[in-house]
Amino acid sequence: MIKPPVEELEKYYKTIRAPKMRLILSVQAEASRAVRGWLDSNGFLELLPPIIGPVTDPGIRGAKQATIDYYGKEYKVMSSAILYKQMLATALDKIYFFSPNIRLEPIESAQTGRHLVEFVQIDIEEADVDYKAAMATAEQLLSHTVNHVAEKMKKELDQLGRTLPRFRTPFRKITHAEAVEILKSYGEPVNPHAEIPWPQEEKLSKIIDEPFFIIDYPRGARGFYDKEDPARPGILKDFDLMYPEGYGEAASGAEREYEYSKVLARLRESGENPAKYGWYLDMLREGIRPTSGFGIGVERLTRYLCGLKAVWEARPYPKVAGVYSP
Repeated sequence: MIKPPVEELEKYYKTIRAPKMRLILSVQAEASRAVRGWLDSNGFLELLPPIIGPVTDPGIRGAKQATIDYYGKEYKVMSSAILYKQMLATALDKIYFFSPNIRLEPIESAQTGRHLVEFVQIDIEEADVDYKAAMATAEQLLSHTVNHVAEKMKKELDQLGRTLPRFRTPFRKITHAEAVEILKSYGEPVNPHAEIPWPQEEKLSKIIDEPFFIIDYPRGARGFYDKEDPARPGILKDFDLMYPEGYGEAASGAEREYEYSKVLARLRESGENPAKYGWYLDMLREGIRPTSGFGIGVERLTRYLCGLKAVWEARPYPKVAGVYSP
C-alpha cells in the first residue's frame, strides 16, 4: 500500500512547478496525441463527452456517485459514459471521447496508488463488433501509444529514469477462472464469483511480465450492460487489459447487452430501479445496434509510461479520496 502525501497534495500548486512535473505532463500530452492520431486514422470520430445526466454507470466497484440538483431533478455527474456510448455508436459507428469522470472512491482506495476521485477516461465504442474485436482495438491502440511514446519521448523518459518495453500484439489472454487459479497458486485465494480485489489484481500484473487480458468474468461481477454469453450461461463477454510490472488495469471493456428485455431483467437483478433509466430503456425498446467498447484511464496510462509511484503524480490537481486539495 502507498500512503498519500497529504501535505504535498494540499499544496500541490508548489509541486506543479517542479521540473519532474513538466516531464510527466509532456509525456502525457504526447500520449494523448498518439491516442487521437491512431483512433482518427482508424475511422473513429471524436465527440464531446457528457458531464451530467439522469443516470450514470453504477458498476464502479464500491465508489459512490456524485449528485447535483438539476432544476429540481436529481442528476448524476458522470462516473462512466457507457450508456451514452451505446447511443452514440448506434448513430455514428465508431466513436471516442476524453471523458472527465467523478467517482467518490472509498477512503482505502487512497492507498492503492491507482485511484483518483477525478480522472479522465478515453472512452471508445464500436457498432456491430464483438468483444474480441474490441480487445484487438484495445491492444493495437495501447501498443501504438506505448511504442510511440518510448521513441518520441526518450529524452524525457530517460530523465524520469524510465525505460519502456516494446509492446507486441497479440497480447496473452487468460480467463477470470484461470486468473483465480494463478493467484491461488501464489497463496492469494480470491472469490471465483466476484471482481479480483485491487491488491490481488496488482500482484497478478507483477506475476505476468507482459501486457495481458483477463476475460470472461462471472455474471454478477460486472454491470448490467455487459453481455452474457448465450452459449455459456453465467459468463460475461468482457475483459480487463492489464499492464505488466504491477501497474494493474490499463483498460476495461465488454460487448454490450442491448436487448430491452434482457437489460431490464439485469437491472432488476442488480437492485437498480429501472424508473431511473427512462431515456436509456426507451432507446433500447426502440432498438439499437450491438456495440462493444472499453475505457483507458489517462492518468493510469501516464503512470505506467513514466514509471510513477502513484497515479496522483500524473495530474496537476489530483483529487485523492479523503484528502482536501486544490
